[in-house]
Amino acid sequence: MLQRRPRVRSVRVKSLFSPEMSLFAVILYLVEFGRGAALISFIPIYGKNALGLNLDVIGLAVAAHYLTDTVVKLAIGYLMNRLSVRTIVVGALLLSMAGMLLMGFTPVPWIFIAASGLFGIGISPIWIVCLTRVRENRRGTQMGVLYTIWLVGLGSGPAVTNFTLEIGAELTFWIMAAVSAAALLLSLFIPREVHAEMDYVPFRRQLAMLGDRLKEMNLLLPGMVLQTLAAGMLVPILPSFAEDYLGLSHPQYSLLLLIGGGCTAAGLIPMGRLSDNLGKKWFLVTGFCLFGLALCALTGISTLGLSFAWALVLGVAYAAVLPAWNALLAAYVPPGQQGLGWGVFSTVEGIGGLIGPGIGGILAEAFGEPSVVRFAGFIFIAISLMYMIFPFRTFRGEGAAGDTAR
Repeated sequence: MLQRRPRVRSVRVKSLFSPEMSLFAVILYLVEFGRGAALISFIPIYGKNALGLNLDVIGLAVAAHYLTDTVVKLAIGYLMNRLSVRTIVVGALLLSMAGMLLMGFTPVPWIFIAASGLFGIGISPIWIVCLTRVRENRRGTQMGVLYTIWLVGLGSGPAVTNFTLEIGAELTFWIMAAVSAAALLLSLFIPREVHAEMDYVPFRRQLAMLGDRLKEMNLLLPGMVLQTLAAGMLVPILPSFAEDYLGLSHPQYSLLLLIGGGCTAAGLIPMGRLSDNLGKKWFLVTGFCLFGLALCALTGISTLGLSFAWALVLGVAYAAVLPAWNALLAAYVPPGQQGLGWGVFSTVEGIGGLIGPGIGGILAEAFGEPSVVRFAGFIFIAISLMYMIFPFRTFRGEGAAGDTAR
């Protein structure tokens, strides 16, 4: 028995953390570090303070990022059936790094917006590749692991750059450029023979299959767009809201993000396991409601302690939503068509992320940042109420995945 234990343990570790998946996870972390640093800190803060751009222009820069990100998601499934993972990821990261470098050297608003769009090209491929390797029988748990990596990267990026922005924008830019270069360098180590794990089906047949799935999940489509729209509205205005209305310095804003992001990261895996065992509906209903209430509460507080407390609530609510939501979507991905399936679903979600930043910037210029935060909170509460009245069967994916009723 003593001789068998090491072999059993090593097999489990290998199955959970293969060298290829470990490499993908590191690249995913670096890519999301750069995205978080750019969208949550560098573009809003540098654009406003260093370039003197209005919030509506900053919103357009963020929207340009999501536009290219969405276009790539739409095409990624088609590309995965024809090109190797290495070719796709390396090519996308090359374009993304070019956008990053361009952002740091242009004072012209329209070039800044275009550079942000170019930067968005490299974000999607590595994420879709990771999603295609999620096991069907452990969707919630493995989505929790992937989202922990994603969230740690997305949160640590602005946490680091908010501190370095106190020293200087140039230092912040070169840190972001170095992270982009590291992700590109690591992508060169992806084996040439690695392809997405998908069976070949003619493209028209794939679209027909996905059209059927979208019809089956039509009740979920409004939520797919509204939740990313509300989140997108917050991206261009969060730094100025934290500074001007919550009275936070850049380091305190970093701490706020670390509290919320840390609670989410700590809760993703256990929440994923619970949603696997208990079902997904009430995780979504409760999580969206708490998230909306916390956003509304943030606009009416005046103390640092309460800001951090509501950031904790936001983190817990987000941890409840993410694994359940993405495990739910996974039930509607056609077998063997993960690349195209996740690409199309991410594109539908991306519609909200595309228009949200522009709306948030325009509303902030007209009515102020707190009004945008409150409006986003109302949208999340409305999503919660909408999902509350949906039938439970919608949230198990029986019609798409053939799951048995719990």
